[in-house]
Amino acid sequence: MLLRMIGKGMLVYLIIAASWAAIALGDAMPAVPPAPTGLSARQIAILLKVEDPTFYQHHGLSLADGQGFATISSAVANQVFLSGRSLDGIEGAFQALYRGAFNCCKHVDVGRDVMALVLNARLSKDKQLALYVSEVYMGTNRGGQVKGLASAAQSYLGKPLAQLTEPEFIGLVAMIKAPNQYHPISNPAAHAQRAARIQALVDGKCKPAGWFDTSYTQCAP
Repeated sequence: MLLRMIGKGMLVYLIIAASWAAIALGDAMPAVPPAPTGLSARQIAILLKVEDPTFYQHHGLSLADGQGFATISSAVANQVFLSGRSLDGIEGAFQALYRGAFNCCKHVDVGRDVMALVLNARLSKDKQLALYVSEVYMGTNRGGQVKGLASAAQSYLGKPLAQLTEPEFIGLVAMIKAPNQYHPISNPAAHAQRAARIQALVDGKCKPAGWFDTSYTQCAP
């Protein structure tokens, strides 16, 4: 009986979350860049191989090897619905509720996941990718937060994305999983190890050891 009540409560929570996301999307949506600014086709391929291998095939969620809990779609849903602008009125009240749920449950919050399904149905993959590239958190440097891959290239390497070598770009991608843990300045050894694992993954020398292997344990240098 208790499990049935919990299940029904969760279903209601998800239905309300999906309905709210569909209604609030227009007010919550930031300006979308026209394209993944500054990224070459090769850089996009590397980013997707590491962060979301089935990005252009899935509907917002994925169980691909190396995926873990978050897709690019769910990261963008977090940016749009939970981390972005604060909404007013009833939309704002529900936003505060879902922000509290996400802060409590983080990566296993199914509310955010159902928001990813709504966002994916309403926003093209190219626009999702453009938002992700422009907004992804890339740690702190010189006393300020760095957001977006283009800003990270300038902040950490002093050059635009288009001028990065492949190892330099892989070094940026290496940070995304945990930007302050894999920080190239404050934690260079950990950053170098992760970058080496990603390089091995990109070169086809290893594969993730299952869905949860976002650390690429098989790719140890």
